[in-house]
Amino acid sequence: MKKVGNHNSISRIYSFGLALMLTFSLSAFAQSAPAAPAKADAPKADAMASSGGGDPIKGKELFNTNCAACHNLDKKMTGPALRGVSGRHKKDWFYGWIKNSSALIKSGDADAVKLWNENKPAVMTAFPQLSNADIDNILAYTDEVKKDPVPVPGAPKVGEVQESGISNNVILGALALVMFMLVVMLYLVNNVLTKIAKANNINTESKAGRVPIWQAFVKNQFLVLVSAIFLLLASGYFVYGYLMQIGVDQDYAPIQPIHYSHRIHAGNNKIDCKYCHSSARVSKNAGIPSLNVCMNCHKNISEVSDTTSTADGHTKAFYDAQIKKLYDAVGWDGTKYTGKTKPVKWVRIHNLPDFAYFNHSQHVTVAGIECQKCHGPVQTYEVQKQFAPLTMGWCVNCHRETEVKMEGNAYYDKIHKELSKKYGVDKLTAAQMGGLECGKCHY
Repeated sequence: MKKVGNHNSISRIYSFGLALMLTFSLSAFAQSAPAAPAKADAPKADAMASSGGGDPIKGKELFNTNCAACHNLDKKMTGPALRGVSGRHKKDWFYGWIKNSSALIKSGDADAVKLWNENKPAVMTAFPQLSNADIDNILAYTDEVKKDPVPVPGAPKVGEVQESGISNNVILGALALVMFMLVVMLYLVNNVLTKIAKANNINTESKAGRVPIWQAFVKNQFLVLVSAIFLLLASGYFVYGYLMQIGVDQDYAPIQPIHYSHRIHAGNNKIDCKYCHSSARVSKNAGIPSLNVCMNCHKNISEVSDTTSTADGHTKAFYDAQIKKLYDAVGWDGTKYTGKTKPVKWVRIHNLPDFAYFNHSQHVTVAGIECQKCHGPVQTYEVQKQFAPLTMGWCVNCHRETEVKMEGNAYYDKIHKELSKKYGVDKLTAAQMGGLECGKCHY
């Protein structure tokens, strides 16, 4: 009997390949399996009262409510840094200074006059409502030693990227090796089958004489006509769809020179949209908030909290750097304005054609439309984008579906009574009150 191939060698190759694949799979699984985190006892709250009998926990609440607008524990703001301030003066002096600093300065107290000269023209707000016990609590909070954040075992350090147990290069190398082994095995199998076919006098050559499919298609005139009609209709459909999308910038989300998170401001901090976009209530345009509006809060907020970081790369350091950009733009050095300002070149997101008229005050103030109706759930956006297509069809559908609010609007009383009888409805939509007339939006 004629030998047509070494079958034992092929079996060995298969066995070797299978063993190698299992080895890589098990090692990858073992390295990628997360280690069981070590149990750590939760740190107990250190709320020991200071030598003066104050409660630092209550003092922190009072500090954040009354003092945080002008003071920070570890750096100078409008007023001086306050960590360890109880060691600078006597306790009775603090009672008089916090309750009425102006009176203490006018009395000629040397420490009060010195402090005034160092921080003028800023005048400290008087807090006569605070009791001596409240002031003791605040001083106890300022006496707390600054604690460095405790690193979590296994967590990456600041600026360090946490890598998985197995690198991507090892995985790619294993996949490349497996693919190479498959190619080799297919080549060997093909050789074995070719030898078997030759040994049995089997002709493996392909039969000739078949008509190519494209020639058969060309000879069939009916198929050619149907295909041409189908291609023309499909081309017209796609060309029309493409042309109708020109100027439609839905989901457009450009990168701004200063990253502004609506998720933090409108979402977490519940800032009303019209606080920043105040002109939306009284004018055609919503307007871009001036940097002075930003500084109303950020004059005393130079960094974000540790819990603000997100999983998509927006870390505390990233947000703090954006606040620093704001300070550079307005010329704020942390304590005063330097007068050196830089313009911020914001990138416009929503832009209607010049022939389309839209008035924010008419929709926001008169109609009472919420901002989210057109701009989407902005309180969840990390990067602001265009939510709606802002096409003519989208606006017309909104006019057809939105009912006009009549409560407290005497202007619509008479016209509402007449039109409600005409249309036989209790409530009118914007379309029934002329919202579909061309001149309403085009002039």
